[in-house]
Amino acid sequence: MSLPLFRSAAYIPVIEFKQAPAPPGEPQPERGKIMNIARSLNNWRKYRQTVNELGRMSDRELRDLGIGREDIRRVARHAVAG
Repeated sequence: MSLPLFRSAAYIPVIEFKQAPAPPGEPQPERGKIMNIARSLNNWRKYRQTVNELGRMSDRELRDLGIGREDIRRVARHAVAG
């Protein structure tokens, strides 16, 4: 049974980057926000791919890897963080 999307998304860390302020009179650049969105989407894709691949494995294959079925989400979170 898979969790709803909004519950699984809580495992993806969001990294904020600070930018130097723009000179007075110029608009603030949005590049940092775009980079965070792209990074978050990439992390989410990597997390879901890992969960899906491990979820398709048999219990014996997982046991050979030293992973229990209950550990799949933890392993996927570690794959995103590392």
